[in-house]
This record gives sequence, structure tokens and C-alpha cells, in this order.
Amino acid sequence: MATNACLVVSLWISCLLATTHAATFSSLQRTLVLTASPQAGQVLKAGEDNITLAWSLNTTFASGIDSTYKTITVELCYAPISQKDRGWRKTVDELAKDKTCQHNIVKKPYTSSNTTFTWTVRKDVPGATYFVRAYALDSAGKEVAFGQTTDAHKTTNLFEVEAITGRHVSLDIASACFSAFSIVSLLGFFFMDKRKAKSSK
Repeated sequence: MATNACLVVSLWISCLLATTHAATFSSLQRTLVLTASPQAGQVLKAGEDNITLAWSLNTTFASGIDSTYKTITVELCYAPISQKDRGWRKTVDELAKDKTCQHNIVKKPYTSSNTTFTWTVRKDVPGATYFVRAYALDSAGKEVAFGQTTDAHKTTNLFEVEAITGRHVSLDIASACFSAFSIVSLLGFFFMDKRKAKSSK
């Protein structure tokens, strides 16, 4: 019985420690300067259009602030307007539970100098309003800093992605042809039937 009690207490303490040390967005410093090519309000087509990104260390911070940075991960993130009434996109301060940024763009080794990358918007990206965020990760893969293309309230420099509908011009043309053929056939059968009725009289 005492063994079971000790086990429960140990598990509880482990969970408490894990929660205490979980990375939170509010604890991160915005030490990265990140820019993206889309203009505010621009509409990009999924599977077609590109986003050119550039990031570097903000040199206004003290030298050595990036000593623990090992990797940069860049992600496409939902703007608040596309999170409303969508719990599966909800922003949570604890990064392990946060659903704001669900689309990975690139992951690269960290360098303080300017880095650029061009990404084609994937075909499976849903239609929504977005911004881009970059995280600096330490050697354990934990987020230690960030940068983003929008302001703290996530209301500026937002752009849209137009999702693939699954319809193509060729399909629309084929559909129109079949519809026209059906109508012509129907009229043909109607007149033939009428002519047979007249000849039988």
C-alpha cells in the first residue's frame, strides 16, 4: 500500500515538474527579425505561389544572447480572424498545446547572419488568413526565442491563402459538353417519338 502511495506521489511530482518547465510563448524574447514576401492582404494560391522568407538575429540585443540557439524552425500560423470559433486552431501560451502554427515551412541550423528561404505554399494548406513565425530551438529542441512577421496582437502584415477547390477547367468543360449532349439527345428522342406517333396515325 505504501509502495503504491509513493508511486502516485512520484508520478504527481513528475507531472508537476514537467508542467513547470514547459516552454511558454510569453516567456520567449523576440530576438529574431523575420520578414516574408507577401504584402498585407495579398492572396496566395495553394500549390502555386511562393513565399520568400528572410531571418536574422536582432543586433540590438546583447552579444551572446543567441549562445543556446542551435536550430531555427519556421512555421505558417493562423491569424486570429481564422481562429475564431475553431478550437483546433486555438492559441495556448504553453507551446506544447498551442495550435496557432500548424504548418511547418523549414527547419535549418541556426546562424546569426541573414538567411533566406523560398517556400511554395503546399497544396494541403487550408484557405485562411496567416502570418509567419520562426522559433529558435536549443540543443534539446526547446523553444528559447522567436520572431514573426506580424505585431504582438497578430493584426498587421497578414496575408491569405486560397485553398485548392479540387475543380479544374478541363472538368468544367467536360461537364458542360456532357450536359449539352444530354439535352440534344433528349430533344432528339422527343422529336423521333413525336414523328413515330404521327406516322402511326
